Amino acid sequence: MWEYTDKVLDLFYNPQHQGVIEDNKEPGIAVVVGEVGSIACGDALRLHLKIDVEQDKIIDAKFQTFGCTSAIASSEALIELIQGLTLDDALQVTNKEIANHLGGLPSAKMHCSVMGQEALEAAIYKYRGIEPEIHEEDEEGALVCTCFSVTENKIRRIITENNLTTAEEVTNYIKAGGGCGSCLATIDDIIDELKQEALQSTKPKLPEKPLHTLTAVQKIALIQRVLDEEVRPVLIADGGDVELYDVEGETVKVILQGACGSCSSSTATLKIAIESRLRDRISPNIVVQAVERPL
Repeated sequence: MWEYTDKVLDLFYNPQHQGVIEDNKEPGIAVVVGEVGSIACGDALRLHLKIDVEQDKIIDAKFQTFGCTSAIASSEALIELIQGLTLDDALQVTNKEIANHLGGLPSAKMHCSVMGQEALEAAIYKYRGIEPEIHEEDEEGALVCTCFSVTENKIRRIITENNLTTAEEVTNYIKAGGGCGSCLATIDDIIDELKQEALQSTKPKLPEKPLHTLTAVQKIALIQRVLDEEVRPVLIADGGDVELYDVEGETVKVILQGACGSCSSSTATLKIAIESRLRDRISPNIVVQAVERPL
């Protein structure tokens, strides 16, 4: 038995916007329908929007949902959020906002909020005459989950937008991996790739000028930053540490501390953990030397 919030149960038992909107061809009014999901997969949503053409604003909305308690409540929550919004503002509504509006959803039901967001996007893109381009990148990616026809690009987008960290969470959001399960390993690989990409993006950038053209202060600050952010955490995890002692041209002098200073493989630490990282991040000509602290 799922644990639903009072808001979810209220919107499920007392929906105010179920039904259809007939297109009566009113002047200045457009009616458009966006559809996502399929009955075969267990959930389907048809979202009807009534749009004031001149103001580019949603003036009414209704839904027809085939699905569970969360699917119906998410559809109702979506409409409560978008009533009166311009189309551009409505497109900014995320599945997180839908779930938050409900006071949260069970983790295994988060795909219901995603379905609402995608139905809204489908309707607006259709109204604007670009329905074939909606999430074009999603559709063009390699198919990962054959059970629910989910591409790699869509999985990447959902992971990034919702900060997902496990294959189980991906399944909860878009069902990928929830069928035969053969794609779960691939989803784990995608998550690992995105983590590595995120780590790479946080690395300090190479200096815009060659190292030898930097001032002494700029050079030392840059080297210290790489040591602090990328080298020291690794060494500290193994019981060691490193201190920047001096910089002469492209020769970097350091003091190895803790396990690094007494370890028989300190030379390897110097070259692999420190020198190679500084060469990769700053200059290929850097040479690192270990020195003793003056008495």
